[in-house]
Amino acid sequence: MRDPLSPVLAALARPGRPSSDYDLNPEIALPPGRKLRPAGVLVAFEATASGVQLYLTKRSSHLRHHPGQIAFPGGKVDPEDDGPVAAALREAHEEIGLDPANVEVLGTLDPHETVTGFLVTPVLARIHTAFAPRPEAGEVDEIFTVPLAHIAAPTNFRVERRRWRGTWRSYYVAPFGPYYIWGATARMLRTLSDRMAP
Repeated sequence: MRDPLSPVLAALARPGRPSSDYDLNPEIALPPGRKLRPAGVLVAFEATASGVQLYLTKRSSHLRHHPGQIAFPGGKVDPEDDGPVAAALREAHEEIGLDPANVEVLGTLDPHETVTGFLVTPVLARIHTAFAPRPEAGEVDEIFTVPLAHIAAPTNFRVERRRWRGTWRSYYVAPFGPYYIWGATARMLRTLSDRMAP
């Protein structure tokens, strides 16, 4: 029987390369010797009767950083974390109520550099059994799912731009229904989409 996550497993088996919020903005000169803070995000998939679904969050509109934006559960690596995988699992437990014991880590994508100074490792994972998502009060406004088929199709991604810190900045978007998926989240999903392509 075919594994419903076989496209994800195939993507992990293919070579990749690090990505960056600056990929579409090569004219921006990055300072040499910059220090990036390590972080991990959980790209968690669940096989359901309607197909494979990916869990995303809408961040609280009251947060100081990235208020109201669509994001993976995850965050910076804390001193007690054993690297980005542990950070992603811990944060997913805190942010959406996903028990790490219900998660099978499949692998990681190459790290992604953000304009906010983080080096984010996307941790791809399988959710074994259905769970009741629970948004973390004050951090997460909403938890929702996106079909794997949506992010697997390159045609669902496009490039937009806006002024940021006085210059024009281009970035990927992958809107889904009422959800405007953009920036680092869309870039990491585009990386996965590219690697899933046969």
